[in-house]
Amino acid sequence: MSERKGKPQRVGETLAKFLGSAGLAERVEQAGIIPEWPALVGKQIAAVTDPHHIARDGTLFVAVRTNAWMNELSLMEPQLLAALNAKEGRTRIAKIHWQLMR
Repeated sequence: MSERKGKPQRVGETLAKFLGSAGLAERVEQAGIIPEWPALVGKQIAAVTDPHHIARDGTLFVAVRTNAWMNELSLMEPQLLAALNAKEGRTRIAKIHWQLMR
């Protein structure tokens, strides 16, 4: 059995170091937008949308219930991007790709 060197570390600290060394820390922070979606865009928009994933280029893919909502949200995209990108230190969302729910 090998001996440990140094004192024990918290799992969160170890995970943060691993993600940083693997170059994934920014992507994980950016993905935090998905569970925060209702708080960031409001209940009404959250009720008709479902954020799916964020591509490496910063594109957020969001499914929308109807074409009418998709058109409305496309017009609101600058305001939505401002809300999504307001958190200091988070990798920015560059654009939103709206797609009709299936």
